[in-house]
Amino acid sequence: MKKNRLVRHAAALAFGIASGHAFAEINIGVILSLTGPAASLGIPAKSTVALWPKEIAGQKLNVTVLDDASDSTAATVAARRLVQENRVDVLVGPSVTPTSLAALQVAGESATPMISLGGSGALIHPQEGPRRWVFKMPPSEEIQLAVIFEQMKRNHEKTLGFVAINNAYAQTFLDVAQKMAPQNGVKIVDVERYNATDTSFVSQALKLIAAKPDAMFIAAAGTPAATPHIEIRQRGYGKTIYQTQAVANNDFLRVGGKSLEGTYLPVSPLLVAEQLPQDNPVKPVALDYLKRYEGQHGPDSRSLFGGLAWDAWLILDRALPIALKSAQPGTAAFRQALRDAIENGQELVLTHGVYKMSPTDHNGADKRSQVMVKIEGGKWRYVPETTSPSK
Repeated sequence: MKKNRLVRHAAALAFGIASGHAFAEINIGVILSLTGPAASLGIPAKSTVALWPKEIAGQKLNVTVLDDASDSTAATVAARRLVQENRVDVLVGPSVTPTSLAALQVAGESATPMISLGGSGALIHPQEGPRRWVFKMPPSEEIQLAVIFEQMKRNHEKTLGFVAINNAYAQTFLDVAQKMAPQNGVKIVDVERYNATDTSFVSQALKLIAAKPDAMFIAAAGTPAATPHIEIRQRGYGKTIYQTQAVANNDFLRVGGKSLEGTYLPVSPLLVAEQLPQDNPVKPVALDYLKRYEGQHGPDSRSLFGGLAWDAWLILDRALPIALKSAQPGTAAFRQALRDAIENGQELVLTHGVYKMSPTDHNGADKRSQVMVKIEGGKWRYVPETTSPSK
């Protein structure tokens, strides 16, 4: 009897192999900042991963989520564990640029495709070495800064003070801003830096204010971006402050409080989905995600960083069935096929915009990935492109 069962099992297994991948399981490794300074980004992403389906194209999805504690070394350890022990077919995350830069080395070494939720172009440029295996979700710095410079023109602002947290995310923004500012008639009059763990920004704030810029721009992610913002306001600066979309979560609003009133930031259309014009292509996709997410976590619980995790899934939802046609999950051939399927993606409408990856562009977002938002009454308010500031 036992022998017969073994024979039947072997026959069933052989049938599964012969028919392609009937018994295959797809392993996805997710690395997020669930603790540490970037936790406000990682936690909503984890909540979104819980909304992913349990199977695709008849294949079971095994999803393993690890916390990197917002630490680059921990991100490397997590990535190695996922590719060596869990034998994942794809990595999603980490949450921010520094941890993603660490994990991408592992992705490249193991030839595992990785969809980063970090924002810097340094994750995908230049497209060589390990970066050939990496894709990123947030739009480029050029797209975000273009929205800011357009708003500065409407506000008649000609000079800019620049605040940069000490990491690759802010450095890339600074590098791009220094190139784009002259082209937009803007002069950067001072640059001040700080660390995510700093509790004071007094000396830097005084230097910035002394430079008398028409506006200030803070390049940082999550709640650490509130530290310089609060200090600049407390020192009496009453002009425009711009932030990046990496602060678009409720924790940032809570920590920054009233000092954030009047702040402008270019963000994903997802943040203000209900306020978008009806002809915006992102609106229905964003509203669908919000119905799922806020249905689980309550009204106004949305976060762009949760949306990024949903967009990563939407990309995999298209790419995984394509890869399954040519290779078995768990193999190098499948990982290569999945990388190629993501890279050669058709135009996809996601919660953050319209994306089309290519061999030379592992982000793929266009200008439809950003709208301008203003913080008013502790809420995000959509600012149409033709709107000038109220006096």
